[in-house]
Amino acid sequence: MALIGVMTVVPAAASGQTAADSAAIRATALDYVEGWYTEDPARMERALHPELAKRIVRASSQGDPRLENMTAATLVQAVRSGGGKNTPLAQQIKDVRILDIYGSMASVRAEMAGWIDYMQLARWNGRWVIVNVLWEMKR
Repeated sequence: MALIGVMTVVPAAASGQTAADSAAIRATALDYVEGWYTEDPARMERALHPELAKRIVRASSQGDPRLENMTAATLVQAVRSGGGKNTPLAQQIKDVRILDIYGSMASVRAEMAGWIDYMQLARWNGRWVIVNVLWEMKR
């Protein structure tokens, strides 16, 4: 027998979630998104844990799946090199949705002009930072 559609709701107080955490998580995600669009490496770097792992699944030349990886340093350098500055303001999408917060971890979905990121954040040294990102280009 399969269990379908079961959802457990954890009260905010039990998870340690506060309005301040939600605001800080949203601000971190927007530093990432808007740092990309505005070519602001300091803002991008502030959003990232130094050991960030950003990954995408792509097909190899033989059609086999493979993971491509980006580090925090690679992503910050991409912003320094122009990032998303060529995305016209009218086409910039900055949709950030907090999916879950529990204690010192959170999951966030960010939709941008050309792709969607699923981020995992952690409270690190008193602030929220992005630790992992799995992303995919829009079709």
